[in-house]
Amino acid sequence: MERVKLCDTLEMSRLVYGMWRLGDVEDTSPATVQAKVEACLEQGITTMDQADIYGDYGAEALFGAALKAAPTLREKVEIVTKCDIVAPIGTFSDVPVKYYDTSRAHIHKQVDASLTHMNIDHIDLLLIHRPDPFMDHHETGAALDELVASGKVAHIGVSNFRPWDWSLLQSAMSTPLITNQIEMSLLANDAFTNGDLAHLQQHGIAPMAWSPLAGGALFSSAPPKLMAMLKEMAEAQSVGVDAVAVAWLLAHPAKIMPVMGTNNLSRIKNLSDACKVEMDRISWFALYEAANGVEVP
Repeated sequence: MERVKLCDTLEMSRLVYGMWRLGDVEDTSPATVQAKVEACLEQGITTMDQADIYGDYGAEALFGAALKAAPTLREKVEIVTKCDIVAPIGTFSDVPVKYYDTSRAHIHKQVDASLTHMNIDHIDLLLIHRPDPFMDHHETGAALDELVASGKVAHIGVSNFRPWDWSLLQSAMSTPLITNQIEMSLLANDAFTNGDLAHLQQHGIAPMAWSPLAGGALFSSAPPKLMAMLKEMAEAQSVGVDAVAVAWLLAHPAKIMPVMGTNNLSRIKNLSDACKVEMDRISWFALYEAANGVEVP
């Protein structure tokens, strides 16, 4: 599995295992979660993606139970988690409205909670989950710098930020932001032309891609021409349609890191098939055209 160097002190696997659906199955035992992590590790997928809000604020604890039952797993993985979304569910079921909180108090509280839930002593990469329109960037930036200085967090990034959101937060930090996790897939490809990906490439930042299969919409509502092309390419290279769709992201020179989130163990074992797919420029544009329904200008 290819490794992506985000900075001098952090490398991540090119494919990332997303744990947002970890609690969406009947069996959430530590042994079952461990089996999913082990299946990833066997393919070289070492980066685990979490967020405080995943699983109604319960997914981190499910992962933590597995890490407690099998402590040696921790040294084999990089743990990514996120904070700042406050929704009226789980821990925050009493709040009257969904909102974002990038205050110092909230960020510190959620980081401490994440460390406790996951039974770990530090987070490898903390992301601010959503840009906060009420953010005091000086307060937020200082809080994030404090967490790095304390050793609770090793590195900082963001998620769903536009270039101007990135620049605002970075202007108030001494710690460099090292990634932006944004939505990218064949069906959600605005980032390739709206400046989001260009901004990251300009600064040598490798992005993470959430929902690389469009949240399953690729299989239910993809344009017929696109699906036919994906099936043809998949058959020609003896992989699944999903592998070709993810390979479309991997082929881009920006070093995109797709975050894959399935609970099916057999599918987890085949995640690395995407790395086997050959995707040249003409094939890339053929899929891009089929996804958008029009040829490029």
